[in-house]
Amino acid sequence: MKAIWNGQVIAESDNTINIEGNQYFPPSAIKKDFFKDNEMKSVCPWKGTASYYDVVVDGKTNTGAAWFYPSTSELAKNIEGYIAFWKGVTVEK
Repeated sequence: MKAIWNGQVIAESDNTINIEGNQYFPPSAIKKDFFKDNEMKSVCPWKGTASYYDVVVDGKTNTGAAWFYPSTSELAKNIEGYIAFWKGVTVEK
């Protein structure tokens, strides 16, 4: 699977996990140069508290376009630290 934004592959892996229609990429699959920390947080009742990254490609910023759970509930341990995308980031094979 590949995550693409603004014409650039920002993550790529053969080991994503599909949960609720989202592909979660292992931390080693992201191209860290395209990711900036974001202070945004949200809470999922069964996964835990999500943190976000901004995705930055060619000087354009997609605010909060990637999220991950740094510490999950027991039910979601298999995606702890994995990264998923939204806000126009395309995920494809």
